Amino acid sequence: MKPTGVLIVKSLILLLGIGVIIFQSTTSTCCSCPLATLFLFMSLTLTHFTISLNYWFVPGGFAWRNYHRHEKAAKLTGPMGWPILGTLPQMGSLAHRKLAAISTSLNAKRLMALSLGATPVIISNHPETAREILCGSSFSDRPMKESARLLMFERAIGFAPSGRIAASHMFSPRKVSNLECLRRQVVDEMVMKIWKEMEEKGVVEVRAILQEGSLGNILESVFGNCLSSEREELGNMVREGYDLISKFNWEDHFPLTFLDFHGIKRRCYKLAAKVNSVVSQILKNRKGSGEFVFVGENDFLSALLSLPEEERLGDSDVVALLWEMAFRGTDTVALLLEWIMARMVLHQDIQAKARHEIDKCIGQYGQVQDSDIPKLHYLQAIVKEVLRLHPPGPLLSWARLAVHDVYVDKLFVPAGTTAMVNMWAITHDSSIWEDPWAFKPERFLKEDVSIMGSDLRLAPFGSGRRVCPGRALGLATVHLWLARLVHQFVWLPVPKQAVDLSECLRLSLEMEKPLRCQKSLRRFPPGTLLLISLSGG
Repeated sequence: MKPTGVLIVKSLILLLGIGVIIFQSTTSTCCSCPLATLFLFMSLTLTHFTISLNYWFVPGGFAWRNYHRHEKAAKLTGPMGWPILGTLPQMGSLAHRKLAAISTSLNAKRLMALSLGATPVIISNHPETAREILCGSSFSDRPMKESARLLMFERAIGFAPSGRIAASHMFSPRKVSNLECLRRQVVDEMVMKIWKEMEEKGVVEVRAILQEGSLGNILESVFGNCLSSEREELGNMVREGYDLISKFNWEDHFPLTFLDFHGIKRRCYKLAAKVNSVVSQILKNRKGSGEFVFVGENDFLSALLSLPEEERLGDSDVVALLWEMAFRGTDTVALLLEWIMARMVLHQDIQAKARHEIDKCIGQYGQVQDSDIPKLHYLQAIVKEVLRLHPPGPLLSWARLAVHDVYVDKLFVPAGTTAMVNMWAITHDSSIWEDPWAFKPERFLKEDVSIMGSDLRLAPFGSGRRVCPGRALGLATVHLWLARLVHQFVWLPVPKQAVDLSECLRLSLEMEKPLRCQKSLRRFPPGTLLLISLSGG
């Protein structure tokens, strides 16, 4: 028996003994004395409380209360957490850091059990066990937040056959190449907005411009040239959807449907109805115009409407798929670029080296294209290093669900267990990475580490069957936009204002305080844009 169990049993025996003695002593002098009843009641209450402690305080917490009764091999370990709540109090804006610290303190990096309310969870902080979870067939399903389920029209994210269609008509190498003109157009617009805002205000928050550009890029990729009013409405719905999914919802952790204290479910129903109306109208208008038959249309909606009759989806599936593509593809690019630019401000030598590489490739006055990116090895190394230090989805986007009983690292995991990978913990592990807290892009020039999912030391987009299908499109966008911004501008800190790298984990890992810009100068031909500088606020 565990030490905690022994202590509880001893306490139980002691409390029962005290209760009996008190009861006997009081009843021997006055059988009707209410004091006897009171002492007996208190004794029984304390005894019940002690038994409850034995029920709640088990390794892994409340959700694992029945786990240690199974006669299996090696058992999982983990924090006991709070009664009923488990480890939920730690799941805030720094959950990835707190969970990494807990696993280290318990010597459970490879696999740790914890409770998120009534939900049993295992979490991996090691590449080997991460591979077993992400690449194994035993974790082929996903648990789904109630808000995500409602906003995705009751479908699992990536519902079949949408995955195959999206891979062919949205994320294929040919499609990514065809969308280069749009990416270049959007970054041109961002450059002008940065310059204009710097001229008018003397300061600009980069995140707002990056998010606006990223949203416009994905909406045009998905819907094509929709009306400005439609684009604005779609953008507002995407932003509201992000806000809803990132909010804490009790129903995600306890099987009680009435725990919608903040009205999240009600707002999700309302937003889903609005999405259905707006996207259905766009679909109806496009069908009526016949634009999708024109050669050269690169948007996803045109591709869906041009499918052969036997492959076409129903209108409800088309609406759900269009919304999913728009919703999932917006935020990551903008937030990743903001982290990269923050690092460029902090590390002027690295920024200068990246700019020199671009100048050497295309000249000071050239325009970066997708075909130039493979030659920009240092620029690609910078992106990898930022993905290592600041993975966009360090924890929350990694959830899988055990579809049957399984062993992970020779530890028994029961069916229905939610499994997560803490990629942030892996990328900051000194036993895996040399000097893990330092920003050193050169490490990826010495060793070419793939970030596409084959190497679990750095897999920011996931791995296995559930790997992010849009990773190639996202990286193409980040590389091109970063090259343009670094080549076009010099990014410098505002005097006496240090860049703040504090993190805030919502739906993605964000900078807690957005970056801010200030004007500077770089020589360009007459009539071209000058230079600006960037700082953190």
